[in-house]
Amino acid sequence: MALSDRQQTLAKSASLTGTSLHTGEQVTLTLQPAPENFGIKFRRIDIEDKPFIPALAEKVQKVERATTIAEGSVKVHTVEHVLSALSAMGVDNAIIEMDANEPPIADGSAAPFVELIKAAGIQEQNAARRIFEVREPIYQETRDGTILHIVPDKKFRVSCTNVGPNGRNTQYYSTEITPELYEKEIAPARTFVYYEDVAPLLEKGLIKGGTLESAVVIRGDTLLSKHPARFNEEFARHKILDIVGDLMLSGVRILGHVIAVRPGHGPNTELAKTIANQYSRMRASVPAPVNVPLGDAVLDNIEVQKILPHRYPFLMVDRIIGFEGSTKCTGVKLVTINEPFFQGHFPGHPIMPGVLQLEAMAQVASVLLLRMPGNEGKIGYFLSANNVKWRKPVLPGDVLVIETEVLKAKRGIGQAVGRCSVNGQVVSEADLMFSIVDR
Repeated sequence: MALSDRQQTLAKSASLTGTSLHTGEQVTLTLQPAPENFGIKFRRIDIEDKPFIPALAEKVQKVERATTIAEGSVKVHTVEHVLSALSAMGVDNAIIEMDANEPPIADGSAAPFVELIKAAGIQEQNAARRIFEVREPIYQETRDGTILHIVPDKKFRVSCTNVGPNGRNTQYYSTEITPELYEKEIAPARTFVYYEDVAPLLEKGLIKGGTLESAVVIRGDTLLSKHPARFNEEFARHKILDIVGDLMLSGVRILGHVIAVRPGHGPNTELAKTIANQYSRMRASVPAPVNVPLGDAVLDNIEVQKILPHRYPFLMVDRIIGFEGSTKCTGVKLVTINEPFFQGHFPGHPIMPGVLQLEAMAQVASVLLLRMPGNEGKIGYFLSANNVKWRKPVLPGDVLVIETEVLKAKRGIGQAVGRCSVNGQVVSEADLMFSIVDR
């Protein structure tokens, strides 16, 4: 079953108590519903001010044998299993309350968290999901042989090759990540450790809560565990479990095929940061919605042409979306790939010329000046432009918002300031001076 295109949270709260893997402390973890666009946040209720820690890649502090996130000095260790379950089961917004700094390890898998989510139930919300659809391959390789590669796919799929010391216990598994497949094929896979690593980990103060009930110990070709292997590829499946949890730190849902060789929490969380950065850049290029005020002060393109003498291909304002008194005006230019100037500026790399942004400011300022008493039917000539700054390129598909303010208008001379922005980011600005003359 495909995931909904709407955000989801938990229908009610649900709790799980147990021992944490690395600190060995008793901890109660409670999943709580959260509002739209809240994301996943941990909350340390054992600390006086009960701080929230967002489950985001930028908060990752440590990745040795587990993923640790922090907000200031407040930390949460081993977040990957509960995040994996929330992500795969379709939960976008939740509060994870804990009375210690690490979730319970339970049996070393994500299955107990899946059961907890099912006990709480899932509630669909109205807001749309944040989805990152991979359009171009993303490749990441480390010096110790870890390879993470994401290629385009209309679904979220993970293929993983786990390679043990000296090539031992090499396993491969590949699956699409859906709630049904995850619950059956991935969530039950348990965490594992190689026997020769146990003593060094204990010396570092880790795995204090580890037992043969909560992890599989690999000694040569023998598995030391209270229970038999759950899958032939249990280690590769558990690595997929970790990848799903670590990549949730990107803050978005992924449509793409993750191909992993020797994955680990460090490379996983670095990939999550890359995804978050690429998603932010993608969103920055999407035109923000422009709310058009109602009322007589808003001018459509036909009304703009009744004031300005400019015509195709030199009319640089499509409509006026608001006035503030008689001195401030905001216009909009919808920048499309069909603009004639893109043919030469530049072939294969289209950028709106800065001088045309300057012209757009002048035209919007002229709308203000030519609406003033006594100026109807006249024309504004450019006298000067000072303090001109171009800060970011304007590309096809951008919505150019042009804000101007007339500072002075006397004896046929007008002074104004202008500013162009895209998605709230200033792309150009200037001080302008005009001469108002008869046509």
